[in-house]
Amino acid sequence: MSVPSDRKYAKSHEWAQRQPDGTVLVGITHYAQNSLGDITYVQLPKVGAVLQAGESFGVVESVKAASDLYAPIAGTVLAINEALNQTPETVNKDPHLGGWMLKLQPANAAEFDGLLSADAYAKQIS
Repeated sequence: MSVPSDRKYAKSHEWAQRQPDGTVLVGITHYAQNSLGDITYVQLPKVGAVLQAGESFGVVESVKAASDLYAPIAGTVLAINEALNQTPETVNKDPHLGGWMLKLQPANAAEFDGLLSADAYAKQIS
């Protein structure tokens, strides 16, 4: 199962990738999308929403179940992946690039460093 090393991971199966400008992209992992099955709907927060680490920011629905999405770090939502409104299945096909869900301005950049490394996350899911 793919666990890219260029990002950090939450125990709840979200990934966070720091961007060159200091913002952070967030999505769900390959493991999470695979466990959910075919994704049919993604509900994301509004731009400007302020999230706390561990707080639910949305829902992903699949043919198997609905599952909450949790913010891996605290921050303000700068952008959401609008394309997922029309093509939620992108999360299944490409969870680590095209299936990103939101872009955050971190409230505390150091929080990012407290997330799991790719190796630690891979051990959690094995």
